[in-house]
Amino acid sequence: ILNYDIMARFRRRTCIILLLFILFICSIMMALKTLRPDRAGFGDPFGLGLLPELQQRTVHLDNKQNSLNRVQGDTVTRVGNLHSIAVNTMKASMPPVNKLEEELSSPNYNFHIFYYSWFGNPQFDGKYIHWNHPLLPHWDPKIANNYPKGRHNPPEDIGANFYPELGSYSSKDPSVIEAHMKQMRSASTGVIVLSWYPPGMADENGEPTDDLVPVILDYAHKYNLKVTFHIEPYKDRDDRSMYHNVKYIIDKYGGHPAFYRHKTSTGRFLPMFYVYDSYVTIPEIWANLLTVSGSQTIRNTPYDALFIALLVEERHKHDIHRSGFDGMYTYFATNGFSYGSSHHNWASLKAFCDSNNLMFIPSVGPGYIDTSIRPWNNHNTRNRVNGKYYETAFSAALLVRPEIISITSFNEWHEGTQIEKAVPKRTGQVVYLDYKPYKPNVYLELTQKWSEKYRKEQEQWLM
Repeated sequence: ILNYDIMARFRRRTCIILLLFILFICSIMMALKTLRPDRAGFGDPFGLGLLPELQQRTVHLDNKQNSLNRVQGDTVTRVGNLHSIAVNTMKASMPPVNKLEEELSSPNYNFHIFYYSWFGNPQFDGKYIHWNHPLLPHWDPKIANNYPKGRHNPPEDIGANFYPELGSYSSKDPSVIEAHMKQMRSASTGVIVLSWYPPGMADENGEPTDDLVPVILDYAHKYNLKVTFHIEPYKDRDDRSMYHNVKYIIDKYGGHPAFYRHKTSTGRFLPMFYVYDSYVTIPEIWANLLTVSGSQTIRNTPYDALFIALLVEERHKHDIHRSGFDGMYTYFATNGFSYGSSHHNWASLKAFCDSNNLMFIPSVGPGYIDTSIRPWNNHNTRNRVNGKYYETAFSAALLVRPEIISITSFNEWHEGTQIEKAVPKRTGQVVYLDYKPYKPNVYLELTQKWSEKYRKEQEQWLM
């Protein structure tokens, strides 16, 4: 009997220890989910679904006018309406510019941040735009049937997993634009990479926004920020239309003091254009625009510029070089989602760029979550881990000594990559994520911290 009691106690103790060990392992795995994808391949269903052009959509030279029918609907967001409160707060008079210069961190023009001006609400736009984003179905009908359908219903229910401090704002609201500029300046970023469609065009969930560019330039100038353009995959984008649109941008906005020009190694000051989804167009078409001998060449003309292509797959680096681009960026804030967005590939990409006289611009982000619009996509969530994910990305970027670092993003709320101020919010059955235990401005502060670190390290590299 004694032996039986001893064995029973031993078994109970063993079970308890085993259970505690399993719980410990589970908690570690959940907390460090963000580190899991580092070796993940691009071929997961999420990648193929979001970027269908990677399934070898061929663009033929003799049919190039009809080659691009894809409009960027990937990156979309929703937010709630604390708007009336925010507007009243923002109406307070701002300090004069010289006072701002004393209070805010100096801008770092080698820190570029992606910015979206596609949001709307009834007060300024007559309706909600983007905050009411639809739930996107999975491409497999069997999986899609397991998830909800419909669209979000602002202001309480928005297309985002976080909730902005400014509520479901309108990008046309001057007080919102000014608040955004002040936040970006406080984060010590220097260049706003503005999402841009040609006049009269927009993404499939938005409205045209080109008429907002002059206002954004004016407010950017007030805060000593610069603005460059993130050219989206508008309908029928090719060498001819790109020449026309680059000429339009430089003619219309190039004289503004906030228009960004980058000093090259040869001492020239050139505009810079990021080209989203550049890989959907074959290199031969880009070469018409971007090489000296091209039939539509922009080189050595008054509209010459630096053109930065999006690298997703490893093979794209050769296409980018053949196309005549001046550099590459990685955009996605999901480490492991693509070859380009995987931190461990940045060193080899930087080496390739250095050997081919190209710029390498890695993109860092605070995390990723888009289940508010893609409810089936939780396996691509990247936990922020209270800022550790963001800092890990910055560390990886600094290791390759890039000339420029880009940040995804200031306010892409749909994909949860924003560093804009977010607040806790609970409404009905929805509980939004937040930045607790830190304040709403924690990611602005982290950005400012790494901007200063980057500035100091660049000084060391140049010595």
